[in-house]
Order: sequence, then C-alpha cells, then structure tokens
Amino acid sequence: MAVIREHFAAKGLGLHNDLQNEHSIVGNFPFVEMFEQFATSDEQKAEFILGGFEGKRRTAFGLTEPDHGSDATHMETRAARETRDGVDGWRIDGRKMWITGMHSATHCATFARTSGDDGDAKGITCLLVPTGTPGMTVDEYLWTFNMPTDHPRMTFTDVWVPDSARLGPEGGGLSIAQSFVHQNRIRQAASSLGAAVYCIEESVKYARTRKPFGEALAKNQAIQFPLVELATQAEMLRLLIRKTAWDMDNTEHKEVERTLSDKVSMCNYWANRLVCEAADRAMQVHGGIGYSRHKPFEHIYRHHRRYRITEGAEEIQMRKVAAYLFGYMGPRKGSLG
Repeated sequence: MAVIREHFAAKGLGLHNDLQNEHSIVGNFPFVEMFEQFATSDEQKAEFILGGFEGKRRTAFGLTEPDHGSDATHMETRAARETRDGVDGWRIDGRKMWITGMHSATHCATFARTSGDDGDAKGITCLLVPTGTPGMTVDEYLWTFNMPTDHPRMTFTDVWVPDSARLGPEGGGLSIAQSFVHQNRIRQAASSLGAAVYCIEESVKYARTRKPFGEALAKNQAIQFPLVELATQAEMLRLLIRKTAWDMDNTEHKEVERTLSDKVSMCNYWANRLVCEAADRAMQVHGGIGYSRHKPFEHIYRHHRRYRITEGAEEIQMRKVAAYLFGYMGPRKGSLG
C-alpha cells in the first residue's frame, strides 16, 4: 500500500483521486485489518469486511475529542453497561471531534472509557455506533485552512448499543486505535512522499524551461540547491518508508507497537514535513503562478499541512521516537542503564 500511495501521489493524479483509485484497484480499506484482528464474532467480521468491499459498510474513527487529542487516554466520553429490553449493551455519553468521513459513514467506531482512571492505557472500549442512532448527533462540520471538510463535532447523549456492537475486548480499545494509526501513518507518509516528489519534479521541469533574463532558472544555484536538498531527503525517506512497511508486513500485529512504532513515527513526521517544504519551494520556483490555483502546489500545501497535526502531531511522533531512542520504551528499554 505504501508503494501504491507514493506512486499515485507522485503522478499528480490528485490528492483524493489517488485514494479512490487505490480503493477501486486493490480494495485497500484501513479498517479491514482492524476487523480481521479484533472482530468479536464471525458475523461482525463478515458484516464489516465484506460490507466494506461492497460499499455497504463505512466506518468512521471516533477517538479525538474537543478537549483531548494527543492525550487520548484522558478522553471524557464514557460508556457504562446497561441492559435494555433484556439485551445487554452500553450507554454512551460524551463528545467527539474531527471524526473524518461521518458524512458518508454507516457506523462510528466510538472509543469510550469503560473502566480505570484518566490516563490509563487499559479501560477504553471501542463500540460500533450505527449512524442515526438516537442521541448521536453531528453538531457541525468544521472548516479548515479555507476548505470545507468532512470532519465534524459530535455529541453522544444516552446513546445505546448492544454488546454485539463492541469491537475487540472490553477495555482493550487502545490497541485497536494504535493498529489504526500505525496503518494510517505509514500510508500517509508514503502519500506525502509522493506529493513531495511531484512538487520537486514539477519545479525541475519549470526551472529548465523558464528563462528570465535569457537564462534558464535551472542554471542558478539558488534554484538548484534547495531542490537538491529536497530530492536527497526524498530518496532517503523512500527507503525508510519501504523498509518500515516491509517490516510491518512481516511482524505480528501485536508486536508492531513494541518494535516498530518509532520507525513508523519517523516516516510520518518526516514525510509530512517534507511535503510542506517541497510545496512551499515549488510555489517559490514557479513564482506568482505557483501561488495561484492554476497550479496544485497551494492545494498540496493546504491539504498536507494538516497531517503534521492529525494521526498524531509531529511533536508526539518525535516524542515517541525519543522514548525508543533513549530506552524508555521499545526494544531498548532496560538496556541503557
């Protein structure tokens, strides 16, 4: 998937078209692995995996809250066991925010604390809430960077679902969330790399043909050297992304967080920073037309700038890398004294 993401983005097929093609060609849905690993019944697995391929099921990811983003384990949304009409289930109360895709979702994978204290890794449970369930409301869709979005604020008031709507073990929702973000982070890193390569290559083409004062822009080191720096980073990053993706494919799901999470974070924060730098440089190389909507660079910048915040802010990613590097987490824990 990392190779496909990079390929489409690098060809300039469009920031959304690349994902649509990826889905239609290889059926790559981020939730498939989650349901394969965590479904609580064969019926649930069939409903959401096959339903996803058939377009009958589309699940939004309901983790972030208005007051809790990076500190997701401090979420205020609560779910308590409650039996209604003789059926065991859960009552959910709380708020969510930035829940991408709710405009077309059939379900919201809603993470709520069901036990433990704020900050505890255990005690968070994932519940699949059907769109339209009484008490679940979309309050507004938020605008970002001058763009309308599919990211709403949501409120859950006395929302009830049966226990069969639970995804994964009770209290084990954080592992599900980590599975989702690891997959998305490596995919997004590859997509950002591809978009960065597109910006670099378009700048090279333009610099070779644009001739102010009778000389090609490409002959100026002020144009060459910044693009050389970006191209060098892109080549190194491609190797890291593909190695990390390969290692993820060949590592047990439950071991990815312990052994590879730092590498995933390296790929993600570096790629998302790189594409913003590449888009900015492309605008500069192209001059006024590069800043306009007649070229895609300002759109690439606006679109990818959010990924330095979503799926884990780059500061959180760097903190994860530091924890592994200094042996506070991961394979080096306890080995550095």
